[in-house]
Amino acid sequence: MAVVSALRSVIYNIFYVFWTILIGSLGIPTLLVPGTRTFAVPHLWCRGLVWGARIMLGIRWRVEGLEHLPQGPFILASKHQSAWETLFLPMLVEKPVFVLKKELLSIPFVGWHMAKTGMIAVDRKAGASAMKTMLRGAEQAFAEGRQMIIFPEGTRVPVGETRPFQPGVAALYARFGDRVPLVPVALNSGLVWGRNSFLKSSGEVVVRIMPPIPGGLDKKVFTQQLQDLIEGESDRLCAEKG
Repeated sequence: MAVVSALRSVIYNIFYVFWTILIGSLGIPTLLVPGTRTFAVPHLWCRGLVWGARIMLGIRWRVEGLEHLPQGPFILASKHQSAWETLFLPMLVEKPVFVLKKELLSIPFVGWHMAKTGMIAVDRKAGASAMKTMLRGAEQAFAEGRQMIIFPEGTRVPVGETRPFQPGVAALYARFGDRVPLVPVALNSGLVWGRNSFLKSSGEVVVRIMPPIPGGLDKKVFTQQLQDLIEGESDRLCAEKG
């Protein structure tokens, strides 16, 4: 079984590189059109990699709670266990925007298209300046009717481990919580696609979308409620499948 998993993982990683170069190259003309947001290329890239993982690795998925996704702009605050959800979650929304490290925009093909779609790139070492950049970017994104995807932990966290939520999600809630819904998401992707793991295994990822958190809560109360929801449901999903 380990040999089969290793072989599948090698094939998928080759496909990942090939697909990225192919779609990134074919999409170069869209980078040359000034003043436009282009989502077709990133959506195609994500879909190809997610379906490639299903076919080559046997990673299926089930989404629960799609009825909780509002119309128009909203914030999707998700558990982060693997790279899988960075590919899958944009497929659930029409005009996604991520908050990400500015270094990612320099990655050939992928970074170029992320920059073109107006992702919010911040310098994590910039402190208060980074927070202001994020909030300004969020204001513009919501004005464009976009949906923000944020990982409150700030990085991928292995199954069974927890990490304090970063202050960015609380700042977003404090600024926009009364007019932009914030939707918690739990998942168990780390069971099949581990953090920084070359080897992937077949199985079903469950993505559980929960009702939006009401606006107007104290920031500490909000952060604790959000963490309890995301961590609690993710732990349950991992225990059910583990």
